[in-house]
Amino acid sequence: MPLTLFDDLVRPALAQALTLVMPVECGGCGAADVNLCERCVDELRPHPSRRALAGVDGDVPLWSGLRFEGVAARVIRAVKEDGRTSLISSLTPALNAAVAKVSPPADTVVVPLPTSRAAYRRRGYRVPDRLAARTTLPVARLLRTARRTADQRGLTIMQRRENVSLSMRSMDAAGRRVIVLDDVVTTGATLQEAIRALRSAGAIVLGAVTVAATPRQASSEYQTSAKSERRI
Repeated sequence: MPLTLFDDLVRPALAQALTLVMPVECGGCGAADVNLCERCVDELRPHPSRRALAGVDGDVPLWSGLRFEGVAARVIRAVKEDGRTSLISSLTPALNAAVAKVSPPADTVVVPLPTSRAAYRRRGYRVPDRLAARTTLPVARLLRTARRTADQRGLTIMQRRENVSLSMRSMDAAGRRVIVLDDVVTTGATLQEAIRALRSAGAIVLGAVTVAATPRQASSEYQTSAKSERRI
């Protein structure tokens, strides 16, 4: 059974059955006996924001469907750290809203960022891959990890860029139109490296998308001031 169909049909039924034997709480606010309450569903309505990626030649837009704060941040953490993959469906509208903003041609594919071996062993699944399977475009895993990197948490912007520099490689990407996908963007260093690797392999990078962007990186689609042109 395809993963998306499993998540849509089987996981909700299992979650409902599990409420009979163990407590279930809302992934966004902690309310009892519900996977995600109506108020938190409403909080996850898409609010796309656009940034440009610093250090990338040409105009490569980065679109994010939500701000990484409040309910959105808690739900994403529940998916990544608590194994609550059934919540991915609640993030799908925001992700697809970001994809739509890139206005991709029909032959475009979504390329999820690779997951480190340590993260895969810890979770048992690849978060970007699960998200990519929910988009409206075909998925192509064109990126591979070329070397190990340190944990990005706690690093400065420059340290993050140095940490991930030349850490990815791509194959079978020549001439393909691609959109790079990740769950959350903070500084944009990892997306920048992914774009470099894809372009080195001959891909045409139309843009990048994430479910959410950290508040200090996000800006409204409609802001046109100099502040809104600040690059990540």
